[in-house]
Amino acid sequence: MQIANSTSVNRRMAMLIDGDNAQASLMNKMIAEVGKYGSIIIRRIYGDWTTSNMGGWKDNLQTHAVQPIQQFRYTIGKNATDSAMIIDAMDILYSGEVEGFCLVSSDSDYTRLATRIREKGIFVMGMGKKNTPRAFVNACDVFVYTENLVSEESLAKRSNPGSRSKKSSTSSEPPTPDPIPLLRSAFDLAVQEDGWAFLGTLGHHLRQLDPGFDSRTYGFRQLSQLIRGYPKEVEIKEDHTADGNVVIYVRMK
Repeated sequence: MQIANSTSVNRRMAMLIDGDNAQASLMNKMIAEVGKYGSIIIRRIYGDWTTSNMGGWKDNLQTHAVQPIQQFRYTIGKNATDSAMIIDAMDILYSGEVEGFCLVSSDSDYTRLATRIREKGIFVMGMGKKNTPRAFVNACDVFVYTENLVSEESLAKRSNPGSRSKKSSTSSEPPTPDPIPLLRSAFDLAVQEDGWAFLGTLGHHLRQLDPGFDSRTYGFRQLSQLIRGYPKEVEIKEDHTADGNVVIYVRMK
C-alpha cells in the first residue's frame, strides 16, 4: 500500500457523506481537509431529503457542488442511508476511477467498508466526531475528528501544555489526552542508529499507531509545534540543507 499514509494532492478522491452523521456547518472545512490528501472528483451525500433534519445541508450542497442522494427510511429504526452509501462505495471502488476515499460519518457500520477498501490497496480516510467507535477509526489510514476542524482563532485560544492541568474539572470539554506515550512509541519505531528520528518519519509512525492522531487535538496546528510544546520530554535538532531547507530531528529525553 504505497500511497496509504502519504499526502498526495494528485490522488483522485471520492468523498461520501452520511448526512445523518455529519455537520453541515463544517462542509467547507471538511472539503479543505480532504483536499490535503487529493483532488475530490466525486462528492456525494446520503440521506432522506424529505425529513426536516436534512434542511441545513441544502445551501452547502449548491455551494460546494455536492450531489445529494435520496434514500427513504423504509423501516423505523433502520438506517437505509448506510446501505446506500456502502453499495455506492463498492461500485466506485471497482470502477477504478479513484485512488482514495473519504467516508464522513461517526457510525461504526462503516468499519467493514473501510477495511475492504484498504484491502484493495486504496487509501481511505475517515471523518467524524471524537466519539466515533475505535474500530472505525483504526480501519482507516487517516481519521480526522471534526472537533479539530475549528477556526484559527479557536485553536489559538487553546491552552498550552503547562496550563492544561489548571482547567476546571467542571469543564464540559473532555480532558486533553497526554501525547507523550504515543510519541514515545512512535519514536521507538522511527529512531535511527544515532539516537535521533526524522520528524517526517515520526509523523508517519504516529499515524500508523493511531490513524486519529492530529496535532490539533492537543492545541497545535502542526507536529513540529506540538513537539516544541513539550521541551522537558523532547529534544529538537535542526539541520540546514544546501538549498536552504530545514530538516528537523527529534529525540526523546
